[in-house]
Amino acid sequence: MAIAALEDKIVQRAITAVLNSVYEEDFLGFSYGFRPRRSQHDALDALAVGITHKKVNYILDLDIQSFFDSVSQNWLGRFLEHRIRDPRILRLIHKWLRAGVLEDGEIKVSDTGTGQESVISPLLANIYLHYAFDLWAERWRRHDASGDMILVRYADDIVVGFEYENDARHFQQATRERLQEFSLSLNPSKTRLIFSGALQRVNGRCADLENRRPSLFWGLRSSVDGRNRANSCSAGSPGGTGCRRSSVN
Repeated sequence: MAIAALEDKIVQRAITAVLNSVYEEDFLGFSYGFRPRRSQHDALDALAVGITHKKVNYILDLDIQSFFDSVSQNWLGRFLEHRIRDPRILRLIHKWLRAGVLEDGEIKVSDTGTGQESVISPLLANIYLHYAFDLWAERWRRHDASGDMILVRYADDIVVGFEYENDARHFQQATRERLQEFSLSLNPSKTRLIFSGALQRVNGRCADLENRRPSLFWGLRSSVDGRNRANSCSAGSPGGTGCRRSSVN
């Protein structure tokens, strides 16, 4: 955990404001984590709209393992250089990344991670995933998907909806290979493929395809039984899914 001094926090907040004005022009619409006026509620609303209005029969819930600790600082520096030409800003960010952590009286410096508790860390995380995942995923949706496909990312949590199971499985494998190129990996215990949509008419519930159990993604339980649910999915448009959010006591 990297906890910056007060002076560093002030400078980081100023640099973050400057970089936000640059990268908000670049970030894609399905990215919601730690961005101005794009809260977790907006991400959930986008997911609900996508599931309702597209032919979504399969939902891939992706979780990147130890993301903030695994980011390659070398790749991050190269990504920043795409848009930032001021060497002073690049030097400051490199300094913050290499600040190290004091453990048992010894400073330990790592070449991975963004300093999860630092002010600028969430923005650096979004920049990293913009290049490592977002741009690639958008190209995959346009050129490789054979049916409807929706994407919503909140920080390192990603939900992808598909019309066809083959698309879902191919994208999962392609994502695994893509992330490995940038020193990242999927968390096998939290990444799963869920069936929903038209299949509910036969099975009566959303479920984890591998484990055949009622599924919970992004803290929202998917079911059709109407009891104690924050999110309910049901057969909506032909081949698609209906989704409703409500409070849980």
